[in-house]
Amino acid sequence: MKLSHFLCFLVLFSSCKQADRSLTKITAKNIAIDSTIIPSKEIEDIITPYRTKLKGDMQEALTYTSINLTKKNTNQQSSLGNLLADMCYEMANPVFIEKTSTSIDFSMFNYGGIRATIPAGKVTKEDAFKLMPFENEFVVVNLKGDKIIALINYFIQNKTAHPLSKNIELSIDGNDYILKINGKIFDKNKTYSVLTTDYLQGGGDKMNFFKDPVKLTKLDYKMRDAIIHYFKKVDTLRTTIDNRVNIK
Repeated sequence: MKLSHFLCFLVLFSSCKQADRSLTKITAKNIAIDSTIIPSKEIEDIITPYRTKLKGDMQEALTYTSINLTKKNTNQQSSLGNLLADMCYEMANPVFIEKTSTSIDFSMFNYGGIRATIPAGKVTKEDAFKLMPFENEFVVVNLKGDKIIALINYFIQNKTAHPLSKNIELSIDGNDYILKINGKIFDKNKTYSVLTTDYLQGGGDKMNFFKDPVKLTKLDYKMRDAIIHYFKKVDTLRTTIDNRVNIK
C-alpha cells in the first residue's frame, strides 16, 4: 500500500470513528414517585432507627409559652417578632463582647424571615426549626448615622413588623419620628453596632443599608442555634407589645 493511500485510509477511518461518537438523540422518561413504588426493606431497616431518634429529638420540650406567638402586625410590632429580636440580642451580645469588648446597640431582622408561629403549650426543637429553617448566621454591622436613618426610613415606609429589639424606642408621627437607642436620643454623628443576619447584610429583603458598613463582625453563630439555646435557657417564653414602636 502506498503511503498516500495509507494516509487517506487513516483519515477516513478516524472520521468514521468520530462520527460514531457524535450525539444523535436524547430521550427522557418521567418516573412517578408514588405509593406504587415498593420501599426497600433493607434500606428501611437502616433508616428506621435514625428516623425514630431524630423524631424523638425534635419533639423534646425545650420551654413553654402560655399564649400563641404570632407575626400579627400590631402597630408595626408582633409578639413573635419582639421575642425573636430580643432573644437573638441576648444570645449574641456576649459573643460580640468577647470578640470586640463592646456591646451591640440593637438588633433588626426581617418580617419575612419568621417562617412559622409558635402555638401555646410546650415548645420543641421542631418549633425552632420551623421558625428558622435557614442556615442564616449572625453578623454585627457598624453603621454611621446616615445608614441608621436609612434603616428607620425603611422600617417606617414598609409599615411592616420587622423585628426590632427593645433597645429601640421609635415614636412615629407621619413621616417624622423621634428615635432613642438604649435610652439616648439618636446621634447622627455616632456609629452604631447592629445585629442582623448574613442574608440581610448582603441586601436581602432590600435592606441595602446593611451593605458596606464601617465594620463587619461575623459571630460564627447560627440564628437557629441561638433560638434553641435560648429555648433551653428559659422555662417560659415571655414577650409583649411595648413602647419600642409607638405610632401616633
